[in-house]
Amino acid sequence: MKVQGIAAIVTGGGSGLGAATGRALAAAGARVALLDLNEQAAAAVAGEIGGLALVCDVSDAASAEAAVARAAQAHGPARILVNCAGVATAGRIVGRNGPLDLSAYARVIEINLIGTFNLMRLVAAGALALDPLEGGERGVIVSTASVAAYEGQIGQAAYASSKAGIVGLTLPAAREFAPAGIRVCAIAPGLFETPMMKGLPQEVQDSLGAAVPFPPRLGRPEEYARLVMAIIDNPMLNGEVIRLDGALRMQAR
Repeated sequence: MKVQGIAAIVTGGGSGLGAATGRALAAAGARVALLDLNEQAAAAVAGEIGGLALVCDVSDAASAEAAVARAAQAHGPARILVNCAGVATAGRIVGRNGPLDLSAYARVIEINLIGTFNLMRLVAAGALALDPLEGGERGVIVSTASVAAYEGQIGQAAYASSKAGIVGLTLPAAREFAPAGIRVCAIAPGLFETPMMKGLPQEVQDSLGAAVPFPPRLGRPEEYARLVMAIIDNPMLNGEVIRLDGALRMQAR
């Protein structure tokens, strides 16, 4: 799909992977709406790229419906959705203080998995009503999984299962939307320079980066965005989860 003039929505667009993706889409000529709980952060990126910043809790139906409707009023219905919003709350299933609080587990699932599904259902509904473009495409949806979906570490039970849910969602969604020309893929990043990672001491970041076989460093958000753009551009990429990890395989801890 050629993105020039196409409406796009990026969740988690105020920082990290989402901000880099918003910049890449805008540079290619897309009309970009950045959804984020942090209005100030989203507005800063939107101002930089000439996009639209919208406050959105992706786990809440009404909040997402309102944000998608406002984006459509400004740019038209979106044909491109990139789901980057997420949290990585850590905690053992049974820790020193007993079982993990169920609400802590539910919050991760609600934001990472239900939030992805929430935006997928809304953007797909709008794209289904659009005329097909050249080649029969109506839209492209890219979600963010994680290598933790495959090699979740101790303390990552909530995060890993939320990302495994995104892996499991990708193929049935692609099959459902295929007759209408809407493609669905996901990216499973390894260790990337995100705000969560940058909160760690520099020596810890360096140590984590050195564990990546090649290149021996943390991934850059721009590299994630480049893969998003490649997925959008290549019509044969559909129903696939692509690892973006430098051949990293996570250990148990």
